[in-house]
Amino acid sequence: MHLVPGPPRSKPVARPSLPARPLPARTLPFRARSAAAPALCLVSPAASPWSLSRGKAIFDFLFALAALLLCAVPMLFIALGIRISSPGPALFAQKRVGRRENLFSVYKFRTMDFDAAAGIGLTREGDCRVTAFGRWLRRLKLDELPQFFNVLRGQMSIVGPRPKLPQYAGIANMPYRPGITGAATLAFRREEELLACVHPARMEDFYLRHIEPLKARIDARYMGRATLWSDLRIVASTCLACIAPPREPVLPLRNKTVGAPGFDPLSAVESAAGDSMGQSN
Repeated sequence: MHLVPGPPRSKPVARPSLPARPLPARTLPFRARSAAAPALCLVSPAASPWSLSRGKAIFDFLFALAALLLCAVPMLFIALGIRISSPGPALFAQKRVGRRENLFSVYKFRTMDFDAAAGIGLTREGDCRVTAFGRWLRRLKLDELPQFFNVLRGQMSIVGPRPKLPQYAGIANMPYRPGITGAATLAFRREEELLACVHPARMEDFYLRHIEPLKARIDARYMGRATLWSDLRIVASTCLACIAPPREPVLPLRNKTVGAPGFDPLSAVESAAGDSMGQSN
């Protein structure tokens, strides 16, 4: 029996490797923010046609223009009240992350002491940096009114993820503009009360591990399905939440803090967001 040799095998040809393209809505590490809690964020999430449309940009511009015309006189009185109640300017500007990770200055009415900028970027209920007049503004969300100027400049939208400080940004390479209100804003409208249940030394770690990822998922899911009518519902729900804030405590046992027996941080976050999760569908 003779064995016939087969055809010679050709050597494999090395193919040039192509650069990896990021997949939408992947979860990847994003910037070193805390050695104890390396934050994760969504990268290039999907967006609905309405979220990127010219119609939404026109809606945002007209809505912001109408809001500024209606609120011009109240905004002047608010600015005057800030100047009288505490030393320092009435407006506060801070760099935030916008569309495609571009930094821009977001405007707010100042609600803290003028020298409070060096502190942590998170605020909890009872924060000593917040002035008495500022606490009232924050409760009614009136400190956000100057952000309609950001909308007129094309830096923000009426509805979208809140613009974050770079160390707290939960969505990388965001294809849409940040908003004055949004699905996660409504879900965590009592975030300061929730953070008040966390020990100050663990507050940033708790936010990065539990609150920030959930807020990013809520916002990304909503923006992937957003329409004009869903944006109008978000705006209406935001106005209602500002006019008639809930009176019940954010947690049944208000005196418990993170680390105390019987306190589950994840359950606390889910209970804070659970009532509003359906609005992102």
